[in-house]
Amino acid sequence: MRSTHSETSVRVWDPFVRVFHWSLVSCVVLNHFVVEDGETVHQVIGYIASGLILARVAWGFVGSRHARFADFFPTPTRLRAQLAALRAGQHPFHPGHSPLGALMMFALMALVLALGLTGFLQTTDAFWGDEQVQEIHEAIASALIALAGVHGLAAIVLSRVERVNLVGAMFTGIKRRRGEQPELR
Repeated sequence: MRSTHSETSVRVWDPFVRVFHWSLVSCVVLNHFVVEDGETVHQVIGYIASGLILARVAWGFVGSRHARFADFFPTPTRLRAQLAALRAGQHPFHPGHSPLGALMMFALMALVLALGLTGFLQTTDAFWGDEQVQEIHEAIASALIALAGVHGLAAIVLSRVERVNLVGAMFTGIKRRRGEQPELR
C-alpha cells in the first residue's frame, strides 16, 4: 500500500466574515499599539470595534452556513469530543470553527464588547475620572491582547499540526487540508 498526497478544499469564510476579522484586528492593533488612550480617535476606533462585534453577532444568525453560530457553537459535548480527540493525537477536520476555536472567538468578542462598554462608561458623568473603571478597561485590554496572541499562535501551530491553512483561509475564504490518503493496490 502506497500513500498519495491529497488536498481537501472547502469554502468556509464568506467575505463578511473575512472583512470583519481583519477590520477587528486592525481596530485592536491601532487602539492598543498606535493611538493614545482617551483620544477621540481611540474612542472612535473602539466604537467601530464594538459595532463590528454587534454586526458579527447578527451575521451569526443570518449569515452563510459556516458563519452561523449553530454550525460551530461550542457545546459541552462538542468541546469534550474535540479535547478527547486531541488527547488521542487525532485532529479531526472542522470545516468552520472547531469547538475550541469557537470558544476563543466568543471570548475575544466578549472582551471587545467589555472594552467598548468600559470605554464608554469613562465618558459618562457618573464615571468620569473614575480610576477603577479605567483600571478595569486597561485590564480587559491586556487580557484581549494576551488572548489575541494565543489565538494567532494557535492558528499558526494548528495549521502545521492539522495540515490546514487556517491563516490563509481568513484571506481566501477557502480552507485547504493537506493529508496523506492510503492508496490501495
